[in-house]
Amino acid sequence: MYEDVFVLDSLVHALNWTEENWADRTACKASCDAAAFTAANHGHPAYDMPPELFLRDWTPEDSANLLFRESTTSVGVFNPQPLFVFKDGQTSVEKAVEAVTKYPSRFIGSYAAIDPLRDGWRTHLAEQIAELRPLGIKVYPASWQEQGMRTWALNDPKVAFPLFEFALEHGIRHIAVHKALPIGPMEYRGAFGPADVEGAAAHFPEIDFEVVHGGMSFVEETAWLLAKFPNVYINLENMNIVVARRPRTFARLLLGLLHVGGNALYDRIQWGTGTFQFHPRRCIEAFLDFEFPDDLLEDTGLYHPVEQITLERKRDILARNFARRHDLDLDRLRQGIAGDEFARLPGEPLPAPYSTLSWLSPDVHAATFAPLEEPATASAP
Repeated sequence: MYEDVFVLDSLVHALNWTEENWADRTACKASCDAAAFTAANHGHPAYDMPPELFLRDWTPEDSANLLFRESTTSVGVFNPQPLFVFKDGQTSVEKAVEAVTKYPSRFIGSYAAIDPLRDGWRTHLAEQIAELRPLGIKVYPASWQEQGMRTWALNDPKVAFPLFEFALEHGIRHIAVHKALPIGPMEYRGAFGPADVEGAAAHFPEIDFEVVHGGMSFVEETAWLLAKFPNVYINLENMNIVVARRPRTFARLLLGLLHVGGNALYDRIQWGTGTFQFHPRRCIEAFLDFEFPDDLLEDTGLYHPVEQITLERKRDILARNFARRHDLDLDRLRQGIAGDEFARLPGEPLPAPYSTLSWLSPDVHAATFAPLEEPATASAP
């Protein structure tokens, strides 16, 4: 029944977890341990990936195979990372260039990745603008350099505002900021909270501010931001894991985000998976099957009503909201992938999870992952 649902994954990585890539051992080890635990605990042995396989340097080809061969994801937006607790940022800009060059009809664009506390950020951003023509810019509120970790805020006139002004000068009106999930056992002094988004959204109403991982924590504060500022959006990366593993918890969190602003906020939530910590197929299927429990729905809606999520609202979240923000024509994108190397025939089942990864032999796959009881029959839109 979901064969025609177009899925646009707005946040795709190709993460490098290898120890050789660690710049800060404490933060990197904690991040790797947490991610590996998540990847190994999908709740289904067909998806559970052991750490010795997961903690590797993933490639854009791996991202493409998991998304476009093994799930019904239609297209994606590649996101390099300025997370220099890892030496290459964890997903390098070079990988973004490779992804949009090698798979232009599937990776329909990229964000740029910038740390405004690093020397020469204007030069680095200008280079990425020339190479990638980015749809937006991805930032983290913490900066790792040789002299140690520092934090910065989106409402800082000396650090953040010059970045936003530079972006506007180059026609970029979308800023994505990692929030809600701190990285490792370090003192961040509140940097991963959303309070500073208020100042950015108020001073730069012409920019959309995308709160990545919105809802994973600081739900009430984020709900008020959404209600007050029409230029604040939510990216569901990591919330996709929650809907797959704990749908009732997902319901509480999502209803919390909608609690103040009501139904209108459905239009400012977009799908993103980050790709590798959880298999995208499991997340998409869980979200398409999801409904709010009636008892939770009855208690939601501070000023405005919140109605049951419908298939049309899921279509908005899975693709149409992001497309509207970025003036993308979904019909044209659909035509661009018709009959390409990732396309499946109508009724053709999806491959088994992880079976299309070039580095994973059939013997190792069979010995590691249990078969799915019911092979999928959905065709890619």
